[in-house]
Amino acid sequence: MHGRAPGAGSATMGQASAPTWFTTPAEARTRLAERGYVADDALAMSVFLAIRMGRPLLLEGAPGVGKTLLAQVLGEVFDTEVIRLQCYEGLDLAQAAYEWNYPRQLLELQARRAGDHPVATDGIFTETFLLRRPLLRAIDASNTRAPILLVDELDRSDEEFESFLLELLSDFQMTIPELGTVRARHRPVVVLTSNRTRDVHDALRRRCLYHWIDYPSFDKEVDIVVRRVPGLSDHVVRRIVAFTQRLRAEELAKLPGVAETVDWAEGLRALGVADLEPAVVSATLGLVLKHHDDIETVRKDLLVKLLAAGAP
Repeated sequence: MHGRAPGAGSATMGQASAPTWFTTPAEARTRLAERGYVADDALAMSVFLAIRMGRPLLLEGAPGVGKTLLAQVLGEVFDTEVIRLQCYEGLDLAQAAYEWNYPRQLLELQARRAGDHPVATDGIFTETFLLRRPLLRAIDASNTRAPILLVDELDRSDEEFESFLLELLSDFQMTIPELGTVRARHRPVVVLTSNRTRDVHDALRRRCLYHWIDYPSFDKEVDIVVRRVPGLSDHVVRRIVAFTQRLRAEELAKLPGVAETVDWAEGLRALGVADLEPAVVSATLGLVLKHHDDIETVRKDLLVKLLAAGAP
């Protein structure tokens, strides 16, 4: 997937090429695990097929279950750049794809001004004055290998942005009126994530391979914590995971994800704890719960019960 970048002035590229980095789904699972990401067979299959088929991978699930982390780990596995576009309401073309550097263009025009003569505007709309945002960077001619394009929390953006993204993902090209058409020489591996705060449009779903990432089983979450936070005793890890998983069964404003389990484990490792004592758990609940009301509910009504339950 390495290639020589074309000349700096070229805006029109050749046909995009699709990466084929994994040879089997089993290899995908193994190489992700080597980087600390525990994927089950179904997720490994989805990742393998998305890359092999050159299709975007749409990951949905609750916050903190590892959707964003998967794209970041893929960047580590393949030693390639991860280009992240964080979505939000009102996201438009200027923030997502490109815009012109108007202050720099104005300075250039002022520098050209000479007396009362007309100012030449040729050469103002060139790549020198172009600000590349994540979507354009992902298909840029200067990429010497395919990057990972992470479109994070797509459900937070507007439907208008989805329409533009659908067009881009159909042929991995973008037309800039002043420059021409930019086509990806190295097709990016695209990972889209959604927390399902709203439904992603069917047209975009059909363009993607889809995978739902659920909260992991007890044993899988233990494996994740062991890989991400080495040095904790098996007893402490199992009690951490058991406590977090029981929190997810309670009526809380924000259920803790796997990311919170890992954060909590890191905090307890830093404290050098040998067991989950009520005082330590109460003092560190801010690592696993992110709402004041949830923390107070656990401290007052649930802490003793959840600790007494123990690990499976």
